[in-house]
Amino acid sequence: MGTVYPFPKPGAPPQQIGFDRAELGRITDLYGRMVAAGLWKDYAIEFGKDAASFWAFRRTAERPEYRIEKRPALRSKQGMWALIGENGAVLKRGHELGPVLAPIERRLMKLVGG
Repeated sequence: MGTVYPFPKPGAPPQQIGFDRAELGRITDLYGRMVAAGLWKDYAIEFGKDAASFWAFRRTAERPEYRIEKRPALRSKQGMWALIGENGAVLKRGHELGPVLAPIERRLMKLVGG
């Protein structure tokens, strides 16, 4: 027989953090444009208790080139969105997703335009 898990009560804190439809749409749109430009080949999504992460890879066997992370616990401090580079350094942090993705989008514009 299977295991029965209790359904969360209304108002209870979420058991895992995720992306809503608009956030995931914005991230996957950027991912698709980077794939079309030949820069990214693979991705992974992780939903945890504290954060949700989208990992973008140049090649499957490498470390991710970028990690887009959502941590709602930091909403009132530095902002819940973070762009983390390949070496683990936080490249950009903010309260809105658009400005956090801006460095990647600028890089894409340079490649397409230049």
